[in-house]
Amino acid sequence: MIAFATLGCPGLPLPEVIDLATTNGCTGIEFRCADGEPVHPGLSTSELAAVRDRLAAAGLTALALDSYIRVAAEGDDAEVMAELRRHLAAAVAVGAPYVRVFPGGGEPSPAADERAVRRLAAVADAAVDAGVGVLLETHDSHRRAEDAVRVVAAATERAGVSTSDGVPLGVIWDVLHTWLGGETPAASAALVAPWLGYVQLKDVPSAEDGTPVPLGAGVLPLDEVLAQLHRRGYAGPVSLEWERAWHPEAAPLADVLPGYVELVRTAGTPATG
Repeated sequence: MIAFATLGCPGLPLPEVIDLATTNGCTGIEFRCADGEPVHPGLSTSELAAVRDRLAAAGLTALALDSYIRVAAEGDDAEVMAELRRHLAAAVAVGAPYVRVFPGGGEPSPAADERAVRRLAAVADAAVDAGVGVLLETHDSHRRAEDAVRVVAAATERAGVSTSDGVPLGVIWDVLHTWLGGETPAASAALVAPWLGYVQLKDVPSAEDGTPVPLGAGVLPLDEVLAQLHRRGYAGPVSLEWERAWHPEAAPLADVLPGYVELVRTAGTPATG
């Protein structure tokens, strides 16, 4: 599946999001769950089901609901758990196989690890029942694959859930953050392999400048990332995270989608073949 996140087209109405996908040969959409966005857990079950049906009619799937839940952050467990369950219910209604969560633990620490492990373990059974994976993105306090996988593996063990029928708890490989954390693509790919829900691709001008640039125009080792996926026979989704919501000066998503799709197709991963 070739997908993109609606972070790249903030506030765009659903019909136009669908048109962006179908025009450019994408089959999946990550829906950013925020105010002003067309898909979020505040919609009713029937409204979300209507979105699912519109996507299906266009040959599309909601790859994930991109929440802003921070499972490693300080705060009340009950509030975090309520938000996790609310997003799981919305994902079921819209037909999304995944809910994205962030670490958000501030400085890396055993306490941040424990908060994330405790909360992910507590939601694991609900994720299994829903048939929806809760995926921890390599980001902020747990930006390396090593850190995200450590938490997810510990939570899975604590919950006693099986990964044989999918990944009730897993990882999103955001290739920018693992690179910023000092991991090579080979190291990240090996670590995430048993836990990988999907891969987020992007490119930037430098480690100090996070402005989105077309894939291949920046400094990220994307050729090696894609080569690692190919070598491992990766057949899961890839998604473009074009961060125009944070960088309105960046080019419109419509301008960069054709190059992104061509790059992924040329790489020849099983996901696109």
